[in-house]
Amino acid sequence: MAIIRKSRSELEKMRRSGLLVYQILTELSKMVREGITTMDLEVEAERMIRDAGAKSAFKGYYSEAAGAEFPYVLCTSVNEVVVHGMPSAKRQLKSGDIVSIDTGLSLEGYYGDSAVTVPVGEIAQETQHLLDVTRQSLELAIAEARLGNRLFDISRSVEQHVLKNGFTVVREFVGHGIGTRLHEEPQVPNYVDRQQENPKLKEGMVLAIEPMVNQGRPETNVLSDKWTAVATDGKPSAHFEHVVAITAEGPWVLTRP
Repeated sequence: MAIIRKSRSELEKMRRSGLLVYQILTELSKMVREGITTMDLEVEAERMIRDAGAKSAFKGYYSEAAGAEFPYVLCTSVNEVVVHGMPSAKRQLKSGDIVSIDTGLSLEGYYGDSAVTVPVGEIAQETQHLLDVTRQSLELAIAEARLGNRLFDISRSVEQHVLKNGFTVVREFVGHGIGTRLHEEPQVPNYVDRQQENPKLKEGMVLAIEPMVNQGRPETNVLSDKWTAVATDGKPSAHFEHVVAITAEGPWVLTRP
């Protein structure tokens, strides 16, 4: 497993791309309300990426599994959609929905990638608990992203917190290394996968940590568009993501101030 470690100057560049992603997601989150469409979010995100002189990481991204390029700068995943939901002018948000907004971009040749799940108006108490637990599991994972620990310390912290709270971890989709490419080694599962290598965390490693948590069962199904992954039982799913650098001073979250 060839894990590319970044220098301090490379991390500074990743920091700039990460803060731009943060800024975009912050603005999009403020837009979320009843009546707007997921395409409204897409249009604004594309404008912000273009105005910043950045390049979308998602639009034009080729997937062998899908056999096609992804056509949008955002993944907008509503309710039971786990990941890779496509923006649509027909998908109007309504009160009680949740929408996961995921975007990535390249600035000066270095990538940033982050996701947040946002409630639309008043949501069910159990759905709010799902959002809270998923966000907490990401924070617990970030705390484990330190020198001397291993990859599975991150994975275990997510899995234990999620299961303890009665939810389930999606297994088909995982986090990843990131740098001059959107996806680098290693894969970062949100559960302990004994089939996978468990490298020691070293200075300069950069990981996109992204818990995907289902309210019901963990299984997912990809729809006929070859991209949209949904919880097979139709129950809500939440997704939060940050890019984290391993440094001598501890975890450095590159995708928030």
